[in-house]
Amino acid sequence: MKRLSGAWLILGGLLLGLAVGALLAAVAPARAPQVAAVADPIGGIWLDALRMTIVPLVFALLVQGVGVAAEAAEAGGVTARAMLVFALVLLTSALVGAIVYPLLLDLFPLNPAAAAALRGGLASAEPVPTIPPIGEWLRSIIPANPVKAAADSAMLPLVIFALIFGFAASRISVGGRTAIMDLMAAITDTMLVIVRWVLAFAPLGVFALGLATAARTGLAAIGGLAHYLALYLVILAIVTAGGYVLAVLFGRQPFGRFARAALPAQSIGLSTQSSLAALPAMIDAARGPLGLGEEKPAIVLPMAVALMRATSPAANLGIVLYVAMLAGVTPGLTAMIAGTLVAAVISLASVSIPSTVTFFITTVPIALAMGVPLAPLALFVAVEQIPDLLRTVGNVTYDLAATTVAARRRS
Repeated sequence: MKRLSGAWLILGGLLLGLAVGALLAAVAPARAPQVAAVADPIGGIWLDALRMTIVPLVFALLVQGVGVAAEAAEAGGVTARAMLVFALVLLTSALVGAIVYPLLLDLFPLNPAAAAALRGGLASAEPVPTIPPIGEWLRSIIPANPVKAAADSAMLPLVIFALIFGFAASRISVGGRTAIMDLMAAITDTMLVIVRWVLAFAPLGVFALGLATAARTGLAAIGGLAHYLALYLVILAIVTAGGYVLAVLFGRQPFGRFARAALPAQSIGLSTQSSLAALPAMIDAARGPLGLGEEKPAIVLPMAVALMRATSPAANLGIVLYVAMLAGVTPGLTAMIAGTLVAAVISLASVSIPSTVTFFITTVPIALAMGVPLAPLALFVAVEQIPDLLRTVGNVTYDLAATTVAARRRS
């Protein structure tokens, strides 16, 4: 309940900031730039405080996630099949986001006047690094100096190093592996304490950013937020529909049977915003109407809940692409490849993390990899409470669908 109230406080801070900023722009346009100039640093300081935790937190979480995945894959059988299915689902989700979301932006564009106003309102956003040509970019994805990659927030090289480090740690002695995982867990816990401290000021930080944006853009900021939410919900619906396709085509489940079996777990996920809370209902569905037996669902479904956030790659990449559109940044081929790869992998870093924290952990690395400004993300986190409902429904759907594939009897 505390987390829910915190999310609504952040949303309230954003709405209040937008309202005050829009009112100021309407009744005292001469004063609006001065107020925005004061509010901007306040929001920027809050965003930087949150950003300072991203690199160590993402690295530690990825190493832990890879360690768990590698250990599960080593068991062979249904667990190895499940890990392969999870990896393919996450990569496909990222590809759907990379292909479908730009089409949605073309089919349902933001009003040009609103887009221009918002672009002007975001003009103070921090400069971002340019993406190098593809040859230079390919050379850079393996970090010659991982410490420099971390210092430069070069997310794709850092993610690749974390994957290699995590896999390597799974091959050493049990004592050494345990020591590394304990260290990563301690780093994670410490960073999360800092994140919670920073998020305690989130209503103020988001209020300041919303005020500064609306003071420069007026009502265009509110229209842009509504447009963002609409496209966000559309991409989530499209990705969620893919879960049914997965169950029918590869899990060999009749559509009606799968839809009826998934409904109770989806309802629990929708009401609780927690895939974990829906786990017992998913196990009942897999053992009962889906006919997957007793043992395999009990193995695969907890792994799916722990390791696979199927809607995250498409949704998070879509969020960053929307920010790119607002900022007037057109991602090239290398930026799209980098964003897609990071989006597919970074969802491993969201295991057992509250949704508000997860939003930053999984979107900031994509934005950094693609050369997209970060400031608008702080506005969008305030409305994450709404699409997070559909995210959970989609994740529950994919947990069950992936289980039908991994646990299906082989002839």
